[in-house]
Amino acid sequence: MSGYYREDIERASYETMRKLQDERLVTSVRHAYDNIAYYREKMRETGVEPGDVRSTDDLFKLPFLSKDDLRDAYPYGFLALPLSECVRIQSTSGTTGKRVVAFYTQHDIDVWDECCARAIRAAGGSNEDVIHVSYGYGLFTGGPGLNGGSHKVGALTLPMSSGNTDRQIQFMVDLGSTILCCTPSYAAFLAENIHSMGVRDQIKLKAGIFGAEAWSEEMRCDIEKSLGIKAYDIYGLTEISGPGVSFECSDQTGMHINEDHFLPEIIDPDTGKVLPYGEKGELVFSCITKEAFPLLRYRTRDICVLSRAECSCGRTLVKMSKPMGRSDDMLIIRGVNVFPSQIETVLMNAGYPANYQILVDRVNHTDTFEVQVEMTPEMFSDEVKELSEREDELLASMRNMLGISPKVTLVNPKSIARSEGKAVRVIDKRKV
Repeated sequence: MSGYYREDIERASYETMRKLQDERLVTSVRHAYDNIAYYREKMRETGVEPGDVRSTDDLFKLPFLSKDDLRDAYPYGFLALPLSECVRIQSTSGTTGKRVVAFYTQHDIDVWDECCARAIRAAGGSNEDVIHVSYGYGLFTGGPGLNGGSHKVGALTLPMSSGNTDRQIQFMVDLGSTILCCTPSYAAFLAENIHSMGVRDQIKLKAGIFGAEAWSEEMRCDIEKSLGIKAYDIYGLTEISGPGVSFECSDQTGMHINEDHFLPEIIDPDTGKVLPYGEKGELVFSCITKEAFPLLRYRTRDICVLSRAECSCGRTLVKMSKPMGRSDDMLIIRGVNVFPSQIETVLMNAGYPANYQILVDRVNHTDTFEVQVEMTPEMFSDEVKELSEREDELLASMRNMLGISPKVTLVNPKSIARSEGKAVRVIDKRKV
């Protein structure tokens, strides 16, 4: 049985948790209203004042926030404290190239680290482990989150970041890594290389904590078999804090939400109506302990189900299912958020017509990503060398916009199928 990092919280009664949530929500609403002009105006437009929110029963009265709000208020519009009290930012891409910038006080970092520590303990981690963190570091939240959680647990932390697979495996063997933290696709890639190098018997891994991209139960089974581990899911988003918003336990029937910090709701994505436990809808979070960036009723656009069914691990924290899709057009490719609108912005800025198609697939557990772009008749007459140069220029622009490199293919004029209704911009063949 996996352990607990905060047993008093992770196994709290419903009544105890509800009382804590009520107190923290009331404080957070007042904090956001008093310190964020953008949010104060949204509340006034909705006809709500802080005094109207006395408990979680009143949460529905608050307006929703979306990524569009964060973009409109970029970069400091949702900052609730002076910069002098903030110690870090993390960031992810936005819909039109404007990045989402999340701010953290030291208290916010400590909370985030503890949430990730809970995930590590649920996966069987302790101060006896060597935790191998192969998520990206820097602005991406994956590396910093699991790194901080590993420190909280007291484990030996290997801050490997992503890439340089030969060195990853060398350290894994030489230092006896026991828990691997990375995207599931990179875990599968590492497994292939470990087998091809003939060092499978020298690997001491017992568990993996994988997130940042969608993955199927079949992929879980393949990774567990090839690495001889138990593979755990973890969920988060930069706007809320990063990985550790929720985590899987040994029961593996959903992810426990750290609901003492992140208050979840499920809504109908079309009407905004709050749905009961067990119904599928869009996941919404309210941050009830954040100091620097206290988002309330933030629409994640992830479709899932909440459940309070009893869990064999003993935790009473509410569970969320794996996301079953999106209520917007965002794609997650190799752990990176990609919006078709970003690609359209690149094309329009470069003088191309907005006739394009995004092709996504998964080959050998790794996402493939191609953007096909229609040429104009004038471009079609260019020489092969000039077309290659155009593709390279578009690739560079898309890499700068997206933070990921697609394959860019220029295709003949009018060769992409037209639709009388909404254009089919994305063909996603991944089975997740």
